[in-house]
Amino acid sequence: MKIKAGIVGGAGYTGGEMLRLLINHPEVEIVFVHSNSNGGNLISDVHTDLLGDTDLRFTEELSPAIDVLFLCVGHGDAKKFLDANPIAAGIKIIDLSQDFRLTEAAGNKWVYGLPELNRERIKKADFIANPGCFATAIQLALLPLAAKGQLKGEVHINGTTGSSAAGQGLAATSHFSWRNNNLSVYKAFEHQHLHEIGQSLVQLDADFDGTLNFIPQRGDFTRGIFTAVYLDSELTAEEAQAVYEDYYGGHPFTKVSAKNIDLKQVVNTNKAIVHIEKHGGKLLILSMIDNLLKGASGQAVQNMNLMFGLDERQGLRLKASAF
Repeated sequence: MKIKAGIVGGAGYTGGEMLRLLINHPEVEIVFVHSNSNGGNLISDVHTDLLGDTDLRFTEELSPAIDVLFLCVGHGDAKKFLDANPIAAGIKIIDLSQDFRLTEAAGNKWVYGLPELNRERIKKADFIANPGCFATAIQLALLPLAAKGQLKGEVHINGTTGSSAAGQGLAATSHFSWRNNNLSVYKAFEHQHLHEIGQSLVQLDADFDGTLNFIPQRGDFTRGIFTAVYLDSELTAEEAQAVYEDYYGGHPFTKVSAKNIDLKQVVNTNKAIVHIEKHGGKLLILSMIDNLLKGASGQAVQNMNLMFGLDERQGLRLKASAF
């Protein structure tokens, strides 16, 4: 019997990617796609890339006849939605906003949905807080070191993200005329994802108290996140490579590359690729993902697969748009 899924907030970028994945998932049936602004409209009129793939329409009604609910709404809106719309017991919830990512605020009911960190907990969970996109890329660069107690002192991070990370709403910094042939820094040292990153690092290394110096950038491209992380390390290049290969050996979507990497290797996939180099006393870790897939909807489907006992890769075997 197929997993019956509902989607709330289906008109945005993450909702559109969720639809694209679930329509083609062999074990899922989409019961409803909720949207207050598009009720009654054909999904393919909003997500024109789905023309011919589905005859579903957006609805303003919710159905309890589902097994899992995906919340693809804005930050702050997931909690408001759940407060206003109690969900029946037995329905699993995967929230793609930041509302329940921090244990201090959300409590232990919500499991932080990074499979490379919490796979066994995710399998048993009813409520998943899907990680942030920058947070995913940066954590995947650092988790193996934290697990070995090798995060010492300050960590320096530069990360560049595509325009789709800003969402579908219009803003001066997402306008084509501004973004094209342009580059800018925003939220330097203060990005909201730093809190969930720190929480995860302490989960693996209770003694970690280093500073994460993060400089986020808006890139002149649509999809993807590329991060460059460096820190002082006594590990040799060979030792560091072994640490990463050992940590990610059982995780199907995170790959360790011996060669230098480029963003086109991951765009349109649920992959994360990391590459490690040693330069004098510094360890450099490059990490990249597609912000809308491994950084959002793809990871949410990966979490659903784990929660329902499916192969983690089900519905997510996607080829990169490498050319």
